[in-house]
Amino acid sequence: MPVAPDPEEIFDRAIEEGDRRLEQSLLELVSTSFIAGFTIVFGIAALGVVDALVEPQFGVVAHIAGALAFGVGVVFLVVGRTELFNENFFDPAATAADRDGSWLLGPLLRLWTVTFVFNLVGGFLFALVFAVDGVLPPGTEHALGRTAEEIVHRPRRAMFASAIVGGALVSMLSFLLEGVDTVGSRITLAYIVGFLLALGPFDHVIVTAIHVFFGMLFDPRITYGTLLETIAIATAGNFVGGLGLVTLTHVAQVRGARKSDDGDES
Repeated sequence: MPVAPDPEEIFDRAIEEGDRRLEQSLLELVSTSFIAGFTIVFGIAALGVVDALVEPQFGVVAHIAGALAFGVGVVFLVVGRTELFNENFFDPAATAADRDGSWLLGPLLRLWTVTFVFNLVGGFLFALVFAVDGVLPPGTEHALGRTAEEIVHRPRRAMFASAIVGGALVSMLSFLLEGVDTVGSRITLAYIVGFLLALGPFDHVIVTAIHVFFGMLFDPRITYGTLLETIAIATAGNFVGGLGLVTLTHVAQVRGARKSDDGDES
C-alpha cells in the first residue's frame, strides 16, 4: 500500500505546480480562468435541477441531493486543470515562499486578479445561457432563486464567516491534491470538497456570485448592489480562510520543519 507523502514532499510538488501557474501567458491564464468560470456553472445548474426534482416529495432532503449533484462541477474543474480563484492560492504561494528575497507580489496579483475577473465573466455569461426559457427543467428557476435569496439575506458577519470556511475548504483541496498520484484520487477529493462546499452551503466567491447572479435573472428583488456587496464580503472571507488559515499555516509548517532539519545537520 503506497504511503502518503509528508508535508515537505507535498510542498515541493506545490512549488512545481505554482511555477507552472505563475508562468502562464496572459492568453493561457485568461482562457483557463474563463473555462473554470463556465465549468462550475454545470455544478450549480445540477444543484438547482436536482433540488427542484427532489424537494416536492422529500423536502429538506433536496438540499443534500443538490449538494451531491454540485460535486461534479468541482470534479470537472480539477480534472480539466482549469484556474479557479482561491483554488490557486496554495501552489503559487508555496512557490513565492520558496524564492528567498522575493514574494512575487506582481505575478501573484496578476494571477489572482485575472483569475477572479474571468471566472466571473465566464460564469455570468454561461448563466445567461442556462437562463434561456426552456433550457432548465420546470421548477429549477425557483430552486436557484430560493438559494440566491437565502445567500443574500444572511447577516453580513454570517456570510463573512461562511466565506472563511469556504476559502479554507477550497485551498485545502489544493494542498490535498498535491498529496495524491492518481486521477481517481483527485476525482474523489474534488467531489468530497464540492459536496461539503454546497452542503453548508459555504461561500466560495465565484460559486456564490454565480448563484446570486442566477437569482437576479429569476428574481427581480435581487439587485446589482446586492451582488457587488456579496462579492466583496465573500472575497474578503476567502482570503482569510484560504490564504490565512490554510496556505500560510502550511507554508509556516514546512519552513519550520526545514529550519529544524538544518539545525540538526549543523
